[in-house]
Amino acid sequence: MTADPLPICATCGMQYAAPRPDCPICEDERQYVPPEGQRWTNLRELRAGEYTGRVEEEGPGLIGVGTQPRFAIGQRALLVRAESGNFLWDCTPYLDDELVARIDELGGITGIAISHPHYYTTMIEWSRAFDAPIHLHENDARWVGRPDEAVRFWSGREHRVAPGLTLLNLGVHFAGGTVLHWSAGAGGKGALLSGDIVQVIPDRTHVGFMYSYPNLIPERPAVVRAAAELLEPYPFEDIYGAWWQAVVRGAGHQVVQRSAKRYLEFVS
Repeated sequence: MTADPLPICATCGMQYAAPRPDCPICEDERQYVPPEGQRWTNLRELRAGEYTGRVEEEGPGLIGVGTQPRFAIGQRALLVRAESGNFLWDCTPYLDDELVARIDELGGITGIAISHPHYYTTMIEWSRAFDAPIHLHENDARWVGRPDEAVRFWSGREHRVAPGLTLLNLGVHFAGGTVLHWSAGAGGKGALLSGDIVQVIPDRTHVGFMYSYPNLIPERPAVVRAAAELLEPYPFEDIYGAWWQAVVRGAGHQVVQRSAKRYLEFVS
């Protein structure tokens, strides 16, 4: 695999179309510029260093895909083994020939959707490696660091990308903040792939909602209330967050509704 040495922010993992002195993602109040300042790398440097891809089962029909050791924000993506074909939820910065080959052995990727701009990372590299379109909500279009014809913006609150796979724009964290509902997940009981739009927290009896996680800015009550209402008619048993083993197993729908109620009681 060859790749242009396009700049990648070492703090958030966003790849940009050309060198630049700033990273808009990091300068936004939902992220941060480290005290030592902005640092840059690229895929060539990452591949020549200590990084490798990580592929592990995360749950029934779900394969986790990430980078080891941890790089940038450190999230892992999820490969959904749907009947219509593998679908990649969220994205991770690192990609090389070995990782492409491992995913090809699993059946490749038919499409990509990403929860919010912090995880856009090297999405164009992934799209080109697997010839897969990228589905992003139009409310976050301005955050795309590397525009490309593979990106398909959608609008509204609900968007079906394949049978049984529905994107839901909750608007939490970012205006285009999106989760993926997989109706066949959890043995047919439904699974919610939430990134950190709906954050899986250490206490698995609840989830969290934040405008900024590193800077501890709570999400606006009206946004959380609307998100809970949008999710209410969708059944799901399990919730898969943005990190390795960040999973709520069982009663996921009740966990979200209970958490939203508790959140609104505390911030109102």
